[in-house]
Amino acid sequence: MERMNIKRAFLVLIISALTAKEASAAQHTVGGSQGWVESADLNSWASGQTFKVGDQIVFKYTPGLHSVVELPSESAYKSCDLGTAKDSMNSGNDVVKLVKPGTRYFACGTSGHCEQGMKVKITTFSGTAPSTPASSSSPASTSGASSSAFTSFASSVPLVVALLASSLAYMV
Repeated sequence: MERMNIKRAFLVLIISALTAKEASAAQHTVGGSQGWVESADLNSWASGQTFKVGDQIVFKYTPGLHSVVELPSESAYKSCDLGTAKDSMNSGNDVVKLVKPGTRYFACGTSGHCEQGMKVKITTFSGTAPSTPASSSSPASTSGASSSAFTSFASSVPLVVALLASSLAYMV
């Protein structure tokens, strides 16, 4: 009976650790409270954000009026070469998960909008730097110390899960 309780406790810890990892990811609404629109200063918005692996960016806009295309390179981004798009989205609530470090380039697919500045460059970092989502897309942020501590904990989740799993396997 005691072994069963210990197994349950380990299972709860494993589930908690996995949930904490997912909870540490931030969701960024592109353009902040304005969303994905021509009038938003997308470069200023992006420069005020910290994007990290696991975060999501959300493009909110009126379908039919705008769309989102992901461009393959900085040169395509600078020249608004929409013909080379890697991906195209048009739901009005497009979610992109940032799965690896690096820079990704997005533009509006509506004719002329990219040339008018409706484009954004997203640089994603790895590690434990806390994300800084737009204030309109997340609850009020916590203090830097507690945020850093939580992020540090979340980044150690794979190690914790491995240790718990090996302990559980040993007990069986």
